[in-house]
Amino acid sequence: MVTTIYVIIEASEVSSVDFSQVREDSADTVRYNLDNSKALVKFEGDTPSFLEGKTQYTHSEIRAILTDEAQGWHIVDQQAYIDSL
Repeated sequence: MVTTIYVIIEASEVSSVDFSQVREDSADTVRYNLDNSKALVKFEGDTPSFLEGKTQYTHSEIRAILTDEAQGWHIVDQQAYIDSL
């Protein structure tokens, strides 16, 4: 079973994402936090070189971040979003 890994990057880094190596297919499908300063990307398998050295999160870890209003990623319909991860 392949595990999905989640990484939060600066929004300014989205332009350097190689979308062939992550699950999102363009800057338009990346999830941004509420103030648009951070972005979330997902990948499976080997860590893409542009994400090396960045903190990697498991599904449960990223779920805790995304559902915590204090983290700046609050989602109105949490369950629907979490189910889509």
